[in-house]
Amino acid sequence: MKIAVVLLVLLNAALLVPAAADYSLLLVVASLVTAMVVAAASFSQGVPKPAPKPSVAEAVKPMPAAIPQNQAQAEVVTLLGIFQEKGRFIDFLMEDITRYSDADVGGVARAVHAGCKEAVKEHFHIEPICSQGEGASITVPAGYSADEFRLVGKLSGEAPFTGKIVHKGWKTTSVKLPRILKADHLPAIAPAQIEVN
Repeated sequence: MKIAVVLLVLLNAALLVPAAADYSLLLVVASLVTAMVVAAASFSQGVPKPAPKPSVAEAVKPMPAAIPQNQAQAEVVTLLGIFQEKGRFIDFLMEDITRYSDADVGGVARAVHAGCKEAVKEHFHIEPICSQGEGASITVPAGYSADEFRLVGKLSGEAPFTGKIVHKGWKTTSVKLPRILKADHLPAIAPAQIEVN
């Protein structure tokens, strides 16, 4: 997951580089999907709940086998597989696009976008954090959630803070990903397809 976070930061930083303006659509698509991978990894790890005290009868039962350490990683790879299946996302990222024209890349990016968007809608319920559009005025109340609001600019004093929306933000209210029952190894993102003669 650390690699995906670093990749997300690099992709977003690349959007600020003037020389990368020709590839902004590609960078936005790659950044969006990387953010979804990070979100899925975060959700798959979950928050451990305290175990209730077992009854005397339960105390003598054998304990179930521990979940393999690579369970969360296997589920993230499965999510990548979904994006590959629906939008050929990994094919797109692994291809050397420098040899293609911007028009060719843009045409492919539309197909990748449509497929990945379908996958996101099928497996996540995503909604904006701020319902108002970019540029609208907003007051962030005291006790705001730091993972939902990133305050930038001249900060002084204590909340509430008033400012304008630079980006409306996104949050996931539900996730519906396939669960991997046994992850003794990381699965393939997509199998190699072989046409037998």
